[in-house]
Amino acid sequence: MNNNHKANQGNQNKGTSGTNKEYQKVLDNRSNQLNPNNKATKK
Repeated sequence: MNNNHKANQGNQNKGTSGTNKEYQKVLDNRSNQLNPNNKATKK
């Protein structure tokens, strides 16, 4: 199976019961970057 990782990162899978792995990782990374309590991303 040949998946397009770049396309999956922006694909919310609207109308389904879940998200794809790549999209979920993008959301998790964004939330980690925006979290003020995350010491790893503080400047």
